[in-house]
Amino acid sequence: MTAYRALALQLETRSITGLADPRAELRPAIARVDRNLGGAKAWIGPDLRLVVLPEYVLTGFPMGESVAAWRDKAAVAPGGDEYKELGEVAARHGVFLCVNAYESDEHFPDLFFQACVILSPEGEVVLRYRRLHSMYSPSPYDVWERYLDAYGIDAVLPVARTEIGNLASLASEEILYPELARSLALRGAEIFCHPTSEASAPDLTPKAIGRRARAIENMAYVISANSGGLTGIAIPGDSTNGGSELLDYEGRVLAAAGPGESVIAAAELDLDALRRHRLRPGMGNLLARVKPALWAEEYARHDVERPDGLAHAEPGRAWFTARQREVIERRYG
Repeated sequence: MTAYRALALQLETRSITGLADPRAELRPAIARVDRNLGGAKAWIGPDLRLVVLPEYVLTGFPMGESVAAWRDKAAVAPGGDEYKELGEVAARHGVFLCVNAYESDEHFPDLFFQACVILSPEGEVVLRYRRLHSMYSPSPYDVWERYLDAYGIDAVLPVARTEIGNLASLASEEILYPELARSLALRGAEIFCHPTSEASAPDLTPKAIGRRARAIENMAYVISANSGGLTGIAIPGDSTNGGSELLDYEGRVLAAAGPGESVIAAAELDLDALRRHRLRPGMGNLLARVKPALWAEEYARHDVERPDGLAHAEPGRAWFTARQREVIERRYG
């Protein structure tokens, strides 16, 4: 299959942070995804094969909870019932489904990670990416040596080779980090699935600019699903509402959604056209002109955020803030 429809399914994010029984809300959230995805498939047509959901669509984000409290409140197990049900949703509608959720991990029982998971039309997990850049949440880089021992580098930077193309994912503000997307592109990624929950505005935002840059410089499609509003927290609900979009491998917007829950951010992806673009010699073939060895040597000279910061530290909001202050002082003080 070289041409098909993809959708950034823009759904409202309902926070569980203040609820008496937050885990009881996970199943209804999955049911909302199922219902809306069924409507989207009927609206768009049977050639809809790839659907990306907004960031933390099942739970919202932590609002001051400790790492342990949020793990117990919101994190799902990689092999748990929630993923089984999401796999059934993907299979029922015959799509590859990208969902972003907080996960527990048997190797790191004191932590949680934020994950982008892609489920196949057979209901199987074909990709699990754990967010590497996060201001106030643990990441694999914070427990780097143990994480590599448990999973290896290919699990840190995964690319799923599927019948609808080579899929990769990055979360929210990670669209602002060119090294991450470039590394995934060098590993073969053709389509970036980008679950996000971000400020929407009439003018281009930093993340919108980042999406265009990552599409152009990596010669890849970007499917970015934003929240269709926030409820359940003391933040104005329309602060993250709308702007889901699909971009082609030259940074052109193929489709974009306005505010509210929406199926408007849908368009055709043409893998043959993308692959012809990547095979064409010339100044525009940026991937063929990358100099990884040069930048690997240069990057190694610079001491910025260090790995394994949580190896012997208690994870908490104060620690994450202190780490950044230490980096700023060391680099610029």
